[in-house]
Amino acid sequence: MLRFLFRRLVWLAITLLVVMSVSFFLMKNVPGGPFDGERKLDAQIEANIQKKYHLDWPLWRQFAHYVGPFNLDDERALLASGDGGLVLWRSELAEGEPTTAFGGVLAGDFGPSFRYKDFTVNDILAQSLPISMLLGVLSMMFAIALGVSAGIASALRPGSGIDLSLRLAATAGIALPNFVIASFLVIVLVFMLPLLPVAGWGTIRHMLLPGFCLGLVFAAYIARLTRTGMLETLSADYIRTAHAKGLSSRTVVMRHALKGGLLPVVSYLGPATAGILTGSLVIERIFFIPGTGSHFINAATNRDYTLAMGVTILFTVLVYVLNTVVDMAYTLLDPRIDLEDE
Repeated sequence: MLRFLFRRLVWLAITLLVVMSVSFFLMKNVPGGPFDGERKLDAQIEANIQKKYHLDWPLWRQFAHYVGPFNLDDERALLASGDGGLVLWRSELAEGEPTTAFGGVLAGDFGPSFRYKDFTVNDILAQSLPISMLLGVLSMMFAIALGVSAGIASALRPGSGIDLSLRLAATAGIALPNFVIASFLVIVLVFMLPLLPVAGWGTIRHMLLPGFCLGLVFAAYIARLTRTGMLETLSADYIRTAHAKGLSSRTVVMRHALKGGLLPVVSYLGPATAGILTGSLVIERIFFIPGTGSHFINAATNRDYTLAMGVTILFTVLVYVLNTVVDMAYTLLDPRIDLEDE
């Protein structure tokens, strides 16, 4: 297990470097910038702004400055006293004391936001990520409960009316975009039957409708995968042996077939959980939820380089870590899988 985790850690570092490099240079080469707007800035003012954020530097130097770890121009950076003493904030050092500054991504600092002047990217992510995660947890709980239940019911009665109905519902859930589902439910549950608030954040009632809309698509995929996995497992020899021993159908399904049947679902849950926890871009915009997805859209439209990079790196880490957790969960569901053989 330790060798497996060490290899994954090495590949995480390589993946982050590649994603960060490609995203950085692509974003910098897209026409337009964070300070473009309807009103043209004076040339001297624009030059001063470019200098403040180091956008007048060559691209390779901007990249090195962003990645870090040494960042001598950042007042927020952590500092170490020249004699190798404790790490302190700049304000805590004696005037004139020699220092070395640490900043950049390698120091966990994504820098200042170009559009939100009073906030750093770390501040924005610290405020928005818990909201997206809370919405994501609620959505994933709904998706797993509904999807697994529907998949098992469909697999136990293949070809029946229940199976056909559930497959049609799952296909519709996959085919319909979540903004279509959200718009329909808003009309029904907000305007026709005023049961839930239309937008905002703060109470459990605000979470129910966006959580349902966000989780429904994932529930449809989980239902299809559960049905496929269960059908394959139920035809295995050890399942027939369990039936021959006289075990009840409930015991066979819940204690023997379910573990094998959920393997495809576990594979899907890694990237799905990362996507759902970091917030749906569309759902958060529809319901005016101040989550990470909304900030990612704003960063793209505003050309907020540092915020877009911060969210991209966050998404990459979440997907990678959750996929690693999924691989480790395989050993619990199927003891024949050996991670050390990867």
